[in-house]
Amino acid sequence: MVDGTIRGFLAEALFPLTGLITAAFLTRRLGPASYGLFTLAATLVTWIEGSIVTVFARATFKFIAEAEDWRPIGTAVVRLHLATSGCVMLLLWLLASPIAVLFNEPALATYLRLFAFDIPLFSLARAHQNVLIGIGGFNQRALASAGRWIARLILIVSLVAGGLAVPGAILGSIGASLAEFAIGRFYVRPSLFGRSAFPAREFLRYAGFLFLSGLSLTLYNKLDLFVLKMLGGTAVQAGIYGAAQNLSAVPSLFAFAFSSLLLSTLSRVLHTGDSPLAKKIGCHAMRLIIGLLPFAGLAAGAASEVVSAIFGPDFLPAAPLLAVLIFGALASVMIAVTTAILTAAGKPGWTFVLTGPLLPLALAGHLVMIPRLGMIGASLVTTLLAGLGAVATVLAVHRCWRIFPPWETLMRSLLISGGAYVLAVLWPAPGLLLVFKLPVIGLLISLSFLLLGEFSAAEIALARSLVHWRVAAERTSGEV
Repeated sequence: MVDGTIRGFLAEALFPLTGLITAAFLTRRLGPASYGLFTLAATLVTWIEGSIVTVFARATFKFIAEAEDWRPIGTAVVRLHLATSGCVMLLLWLLASPIAVLFNEPALATYLRLFAFDIPLFSLARAHQNVLIGIGGFNQRALASAGRWIARLILIVSLVAGGLAVPGAILGSIGASLAEFAIGRFYVRPSLFGRSAFPAREFLRYAGFLFLSGLSLTLYNKLDLFVLKMLGGTAVQAGIYGAAQNLSAVPSLFAFAFSSLLLSTLSRVLHTGDSPLAKKIGCHAMRLIIGLLPFAGLAAGAASEVVSAIFGPDFLPAAPLLAVLIFGALASVMIAVTTAILTAAGKPGWTFVLTGPLLPLALAGHLVMIPRLGMIGASLVTTLLAGLGAVATVLAVHRCWRIFPPWETLMRSLLISGGAYVLAVLWPAPGLLLVFKLPVIGLLISLSFLLLGEFSAAEIALARSLVHWRVAAERTSGEV
């Protein structure tokens, strides 16, 4: 699981790398207004796509991980993805004009209709990825993700540079989904149109609560941008807020890479009857997320330099937003991990009870705070509620399994986080110096954990074994 998480995270880490290069290119090429419209269209479609994937993802991991033969379940899952995404694509076509009127942006309708073609391709690509995760094909799943982000960068830059502007960026995104689907299809080939012996009703019954929980989180994570725009925000403000959201998305990539593998692994371990091992894995998973807190502090302290280096001076108002949203993003990672533990433990209903209230509370908070504080008000509401949700889900895991992340880890993380923030603020690093500054502070964070006794001898040995395994694998590959 550790190796698969590392590979998966490195693959998803191509998104911030290629995504930031893409965003830097688009912001300079399109300008704040056009980039804001593209961000609105992309965010809405991503919202829709994430909701569809959420319907089936976690149930897919659990059912396939526990199955003797994954093929009937895989066929049922792919067919459900295809039918659902096809209907949603047609619905978006019909509602594109009313949505554009709602946002007071007539050009948005054309962009949404074009972007709608991405929905079934993205859904099928993620269905194949979910099957790979369920059967333990973590490395193959990582390759599919890596192919997506590399294709997205190449296609968007090529098409926009060729003069297609916003439509070119949308077509590049569609091409990336097609590439991801093709790679996933190379490794697993469940029938797209054939019948499945697996009863879909049983699958959907279990997936119901998980869908409601995942849908609430998906809507919650992008609600701030849409409410900001509907309450009178300009396209420029949408572009600035969208830029801050994009930068704060790095923790969510780790959540996607880690929580899905965690659920698949826990399901298999519990299926074998080894409950103590499952609880130990769950406890270490929560501890890991707490250990990421200092890196959020580093991002907050260097927010102005990061925004300026990537997006340019026109987007500097995004810096204080990033400094707040990065902590909300980390809290969302904890929610993803703890709800994965609850799902593996057979408590899908708990996930919705805990996460469902976030959406109406966020809507009420945004309606109150955005008119008063604008963009910073939206970011504060999002982060505060994500933190409360993380605390609630951690307490739920404790009630279910009687496990809790160590208080010592939390204290060390808070201490090191404060030091990382102060060092990032006091150490000016304009331009290319930022490339040196961030890794150095990141290394200091790791050394601080080591010196404060956070890592056990077994964990240090595990890290060494992973390094030795990778070196041996590379040597073997070179000899072949």
